Formats: sequence, C-alpha cells, structure tokens
Amino acid sequence: MEVTNKTVFITGSSRGIGLAIAHQFASLGANVILNGRREISQEILQQFDNYSGKAIAISGDVSSFEDCQRMVAEATEKLGAVNVLVNNAGITNDKLMLKMTQEDFEKVLAINLTGTFNMTQSVLKPMTKLREGAIINISSVVGLTGNIGQANYAASKAGVIGLTKSVAREVAARGITVNAVAPGFIESDMTDAIPEKMKENIINQIPMKRIGKTKEVAEVVSFLAQQDYLTGQVIAIDGGMTMY
Repeated sequence: MEVTNKTVFITGSSRGIGLAIAHQFASLGANVILNGRREISQEILQQFDNYSGKAIAISGDVSSFEDCQRMVAEATEKLGAVNVLVNNAGITNDKLMLKMTQEDFEKVLAINLTGTFNMTQSVLKPMTKLREGAIINISSVVGLTGNIGQANYAASKAGVIGLTKSVAREVAARGITVNAVAPGFIESDMTDAIPEKMKENIINQIPMKRIGKTKEVAEVVSFLAQQDYLTGQVIAIDGGMTMY
C-alpha cells in the first residue's frame, strides 16, 4: 500500500520508538496521528511542520475500549479513515515472579496486550469496508525468549505475537495485512539509564555489537505498511541477538 496521503495512527508516539515511527511515516507523505495518555505538547507537534502531510494529536488510554473507539472516531473525523495502525503503546513493571502482584501483572497486560486488542478492534470494521489496511504491532524479543524479572512484560508481548498471527489469518482475504516487529535493545531513555558495565554485557550478546536505533525500527515498520503480500510475520530487529 502506498502510504502517501494515507492516515497513520501510532499509539504511544510522544517519544522513543513511537515518535520515530511517526517521523518516518511523515517523511513518506503520510498524515500522522500522535497519541499518548497525556496531551501531546506543541513542541512535539511542531517537529512535523516541515512535512507535506498533516500531523495531529489525539490523547487517550489504550487500555480503555471506549477511549479507543473515541480516538479512532476523532481521527476519522479529522483526517479520514485510518489506513495504518501501529500499536506501539507499552509499559514495563519489572519484578521477579515471587514478588510480582496480580496488579503488577494485569497492569502491564492491560496496556500492552489489551490495548493492542482495543485499538485493532476499533479500526478493523472501517478497514474491512475499504478492503485495505495495515496493522503493525510492536512486540519485543522478550516475547520470543522470555527474560528474568519480566514475566508480565514477556507474557504481554508474546500475546501480541499470537494476536498478530490470528488476526492476520482472519482479515487477509479483505486486503488487510497484520504483522509484528520485535525490537531488541534500542536506544531510549531506558537504555541510557543502564550502567555502562551492564550495557557492555548486553552489547556482547548482540552479534552486531551495538544497540539499535529507533529509526531502524521505524524503517521496518513503514516497510511492512507498504507490503501487500506480507502478513502474519514477526520480524526481530535485534542485531541478530535472537537468531540462535
């Protein structure tokens, strides 16, 4: 699907990977919708002034089904039907399983997995009518391998992969593609805070010997949105860390 003049909704796009994805689509001439639980600042929106397409902000909580329906309706009213959905919103709340409470577990799943369901459900009917659309879900290599202290996060991201493959099967005949990307260690506020010694140990586990860039994830996401015969796939963007 050609994304120029198409409408792209990116959840959790006020910073990091989500913001990089928004810039990537904007650079291709798409109209982008930035999203966060809090209001997107004017400073962030001004970053998009030099692109040919439009950029608007719609705030809302993806863990709320009603909020998701409202946000999609607002996006449709302002920019037309959502052609591409990128489910990027996510949180972590790391604890060892022995210390993890039910609330710790469910809070992460509510955003990462249920939020992906809520947004997908909200855009699917209009997409099926158009017989065109692309959904890209941001999973994680942790959803493929598991990780100590991240049972809740790993479960949510593994669930995103299962959801991706199931929905891809359901809507393929309608011309809608559904794929996932699984980033490894990507430059972010979180990786910046990792102590240098620990960061060295992480880099030693990566065949390419470096941490990834947000732009590298964004480029794969936009690539997937433009493919009409690629669906149900999970692409790990991890410098080869999980190839074994």
